[in-house]
Amino acid sequence: MSLKTLKTQDPEIHDAILAETQRQHDNLELIASENYVSEAVLEAQGSVLTNKYAEGYPGRRYYGGCEFVDKPERLAISRAKELFGGDHANVQPHSGAQANMAAYLSMIDPGDTVLGLSLDHGGHLTHGHPLNFSGKYFKIVPFTVTREEELIDYAEAERLVEKEKPKMLFIGASNYSRVIDWERFRKMADSVGAFFCADMAHYAGLVAAGLYPNPVPFTDATTTTTHKTLRGPRGGLILCKEEHKKAINRTVFP
Repeated sequence: MSLKTLKTQDPEIHDAILAETQRQHDNLELIASENYVSEAVLEAQGSVLTNKYAEGYPGRRYYGGCEFVDKPERLAISRAKELFGGDHANVQPHSGAQANMAAYLSMIDPGDTVLGLSLDHGGHLTHGHPLNFSGKYFKIVPFTVTREEELIDYAEAERLVEKEKPKMLFIGASNYSRVIDWERFRKMADSVGAFFCADMAHYAGLVAAGLYPNPVPFTDATTTTTHKTLRGPRGGLILCKEEHKKAINRTVFP
């Protein structure tokens, strides 16, 4: 991409971008979440779309002149549904953390009990860490992996669900490389009438390729990022059942 204007107007930022470009060129990145986008993504991200406010949803905006920015959002929604399934897709969260927060707040209330994988056993900050919004606003019941095999302890999770009767199971991981049994967690949620949400941010590319089980058929809502293994621009995505569409849309905006 040409940086001629930037070099003239802000040489310090220009030099930082060049240095980062060289760093990425010279190093092999083995962290899935540190993926590289295509040139097409870089072009779209650096376009005039950045100038446009588009509060609301396609066809129902609070600003005029949104007919051309409505098209990319509609395309993103239809492509997400085609790729992963799900009755509805909300593509407006700016990050996976925002998508997770919207999933929580659209279905349960602050103070409710949530079951999630402990961070030090492979979970994620937004699945209940005490310094994160999830741990501050909800009562978190963490489950772990087995000591011997380092696999999710499904028996422990089942015992905790029966004992604590959480309002939601929020299942996913940032450092767990094995396959998660989504159907088993669905059964746990159903046993106590809880909502079941999955965070597939670190697996989404594998799910799209059919190499990892898709949680969407089993969940009330599934969240992901749009970067990481999907190689898209940085953002968040929520796929949900039709019955949760209105609540999720109203939680994301306004």
